[in-house]
Amino acid sequence: MRIEALDHLVLTVADIDETVGFYCGVLGMEEVVFGGGRRALHFGAQKINLHKAGAEFSPAARKPTAGSGDLCFLVSSLEAAIARLKEAGVEIEEGPVSRTGAQSPLRSVYIRDPDGNLIELSEPQAVVIAGGGA
Repeated sequence: MRIEALDHLVLTVADIDETVGFYCGVLGMEEVVFGGGRRALHFGAQKINLHKAGAEFSPAARKPTAGSGDLCFLVSSLEAAIARLKEAGVEIEEGPVSRTGAQSPLRSVYIRDPDGNLIELSEPQAVVIAGGGA
């Protein structure tokens, strides 16, 4: 078996409306409703299904907890993301800082969502190959 991509993940939250407001209003994701009223956040080719803490859909994580997430999202422009966060009054907890991503170095800032989940917004950086001459 070979895993090829991440389709979706589940985020357990205290208040789905507040979460949708933050992720759609601040981060530009789109809300989708599916399966009899279930709600999710869509971006790119992925989605985040939302479960209300204490009322999770089955099957669920063994210990679903609001605020236990640590997510990294790629952005096309970190400067534009920083400007949007300032416009929305969202505090940047750390950054810009250099980090290591799955496919390239990253330049990142860290914020918190309404449940306290750590959200990293990252701009991929070009990979520099040392000693690569022609």
